[in-house]
Amino acid sequence: MKRALVCVILLVMPVRSAAPSHAHRQAAASRLAENAHVRVALDWFTHNLPWINDTQARFTEIPAPPFQEQARAAAVSDLLRETGLAVHTDKIGNVIAELGGANEKEIVVLSAHLDTVFPRGTDVRVHRSGNRMMAPGISDNGTGIASLVAVARALESDHVKPQRTILFAANVGEEGEGNLRGMRELVETYRSRLKAVVVLDGSGTDHVTTRALASRRLGATITGPGGHSWSDFGMPNPINALVRGSVRFINTKVPSGPRTTFNIGEIEGGTSVNSVPHEARIKVDIRSENEEELARLESALREAIAAGVRDEMEPPRDRSRGNLEWKVELLGSRPGGELSADSPLLAALRAADELVGNQSRMERSSTDANIPLSQGIDAISIGAGGTGGGAHSLQEWYDATGREVGLKRALLTVLGVAGVAEEKAR
Repeated sequence: MKRALVCVILLVMPVRSAAPSHAHRQAAASRLAENAHVRVALDWFTHNLPWINDTQARFTEIPAPPFQEQARAAAVSDLLRETGLAVHTDKIGNVIAELGGANEKEIVVLSAHLDTVFPRGTDVRVHRSGNRMMAPGISDNGTGIASLVAVARALESDHVKPQRTILFAANVGEEGEGNLRGMRELVETYRSRLKAVVVLDGSGTDHVTTRALASRRLGATITGPGGHSWSDFGMPNPINALVRGSVRFINTKVPSGPRTTFNIGEIEGGTSVNSVPHEARIKVDIRSENEEELARLESALREAIAAGVRDEMEPPRDRSRGNLEWKVELLGSRPGGELSADSPLLAALRAADELVGNQSRMERSSTDANIPLSQGIDAISIGAGGTGGGAHSLQEWYDATGREVGLKRALLTVLGVAGVAEEKAR
């Protein structure tokens, strides 16, 4: 009898779709695009493309190595403040501008990272040829931070009032050893109110990152007594040991599925060509779609460095002249995560794509979106329009052709998940 009753209840219960239907999504997107204030904001991009390009070049020419983003942050803060938004810089260096919503208890973040991979002293002057701009960091992430400011200005151009509060965040610490510290701080600060995060990272409109690629950055250091290249010949050499260990590590086999990669990105050591060095260091980036593969690669690195030290010490040595010591340290770790297929944020992105006539594929990557995704908060990372290439190289370039599509796509996505407040009747 009880079983029959349960079946009856299940049959009469209304069925609720897990995700908005295509028709519902289209209707909501159409209402958004037909809003008079939103139309003005979208038109603002069309009339201000030269200003946006100039702003991108200006930001790019302000050096922003990891942990040295302050000068660029100040420039971004000034332009955001000019919109009339309330702007502040948090304790870690993130620049945050607030567009208050009708519901201030819920927040949507639009972010772009300030930092680049290039060390201080890199020539970051922008060279132009038509729509193309060339300079280290021009696309990653000159495109993102210029677009962040542009979206804020567009929304303020006709005083669009969102339903949920929107935070425009130019954050620190995405590149290198920054370990996503800026986004970690944003999520920690606003966690209880945070409903969605949209990350602007680089150029393009052909993709949307919905799956966070886990990664670890490791540093290996070998130390020894050091000495003279002639009189101390035969003394254990940290660079020799590091080279021996590195060769072992780069011969580590990795699977094609789950996709797994490693990269020795930095190597340092020694004081002069005629000195036995007292220290040698490498920095290694490992990434995988699988946490077990990450752990395996980290273990492989430790074993390889230990073997390199053993091999260097293996020939007959006078132990009284010193030994080698080694360590492998975790410099940073990016967690994985995945956006649900029925996420309202993904629906908003798809609706925005339809409105601007764009098609995009879902992909896995390592971005600021890793942090909210790993904590169950809806997040995506998208390009901000135009096209670019040579990221993380001195030959980096950006072409502004088609940038307007990316800007409109970003604005519509943010408003699609934040909502637009209904105007009060006068």
